[in-house]
Amino acid sequence: MKLPYAEPYKVKMVESIKRSTLEQRKKWIKKAHYNLFNLSSDKVFIDLLTDSGTGAMSDQQWSALMSGDESYAGSKSFLKLKKTVNKITGYKYFLPTHQGRAAENVLFSVLVKEGNIIPGNSHFDTTKGHIEFRKATAVDCSIDEAFNTTAQHPFKGNIDPKKLKKVFDDNPDNIPFVVFTITCNTSGGQPVSIENIKAVSKLCKTYNIPLIFDAARFAENAYFIKKREKGYENTSIKKIAKEMFYYGDGMTMSAKKDGLVNMGGFIALNNEEVYKQAAIYNIMYEGFLTYGGMNGRDMAALAVGLDEATEFDYLESRIEQVAYLGEKLIEYGVPVLQPIGGHAVFLDANKFVPTIPREEYRAQALAIELYIVGGIRGVEIGTVLADRDPFTRKNRYPELELVRLAIPRRTYSLNHMKYIAAVLKNIYDSRDQAKSGYTIIDEAPIMRHFTVKFKKN
Repeated sequence: MKLPYAEPYKVKMVESIKRSTLEQRKKWIKKAHYNLFNLSSDKVFIDLLTDSGTGAMSDQQWSALMSGDESYAGSKSFLKLKKTVNKITGYKYFLPTHQGRAAENVLFSVLVKEGNIIPGNSHFDTTKGHIEFRKATAVDCSIDEAFNTTAQHPFKGNIDPKKLKKVFDDNPDNIPFVVFTITCNTSGGQPVSIENIKAVSKLCKTYNIPLIFDAARFAENAYFIKKREKGYENTSIKKIAKEMFYYGDGMTMSAKKDGLVNMGGFIALNNEEVYKQAAIYNIMYEGFLTYGGMNGRDMAALAVGLDEATEFDYLESRIEQVAYLGEKLIEYGVPVLQPIGGHAVFLDANKFVPTIPREEYRAQALAIELYIVGGIRGVEIGTVLADRDPFTRKNRYPELELVRLAIPRRTYSLNHMKYIAAVLKNIYDSRDQAKSGYTIIDEAPIMRHFTVKFKKN
């Protein structure tokens, strides 16, 4: 008999979460203009809005906090973190930032110019936002299987080399870099294979174009390579991670994911000239080079977290918990993106509520219903997040309309997963009653989903 997974940790402290009634939640979400970001946390029972900075730190990380060096320049915590990043990634140059989008802002300030084309695999919202803010264009070169929610491709995060080559050929001397997101959040937390990374790296070198990783969930990607890619069954997570990074020229990272901390990020590079230019922006936007928007204690905790996140036992527990929720939903007939990703389960709103018109934001409507019925906060990954075309100002309708249920690391129990699945089964069983969605009444010109306001139709 196969034994079920068991978490490789035990609980030392608990945090109370508040229950609420259906009627209370209806009032609260209406007052929040039907934007789940506008809800205060005490009005949420299970919070799956994001896995970014929402996890629990270990006893070793809390211990590291107490020994953090808060020196403005030359902090020992910085030196320890730099050494850890170099050990795991192999990259020579390192700049700390307060989070991932800050790392993008600093690096893109150096690399991205108006009119540039930046290809990649389904750029995430902040990545695309930083590109479009600079009047450049993000081009999605994901494999076709990434947009088929039932296809059982083991590496749906892969870039299609033929699509990428066409972009290279069509835009000579106008591509500053390729961004490779591992795992690919926008396409469902799907991993990228070493084979594909090698192929993309080779193509980039042929055209003399740098390859930059968006590596927020690199450890989860390494886990999937170990489990799914032939030849890596007996390779450690740390060795797989270092091999992935070997084929690139640098990375940005939101350390709030696979760094297992509540705040932090960084840039790591091999190109000294790009590092020197980025260092100027890092001082302007973030702080001095040896803290970059982070406290010494946070850098100390991140150094420990990166080591812990690249251990197999932790990753197996983390990804098995996500898989459990996904498999339970499949058992109930609830349409989800498959295979189940590393950090989240993605509901397929196109199949869940096809009765709601796309122009009424069906994925957002489903996310709101999940909150009203169960007090569970997810996030829309669909038309609202896709934003408007920066030139025509018309809605962009992506191929997938998803609701992401991002599972915080080391935070919720198996019973929480069972509760989430039961709530979704109840909603799915009554899905035919869903006929209308929402209308936007106020939105920002870029990255609107954070502050958008809706009215119910």
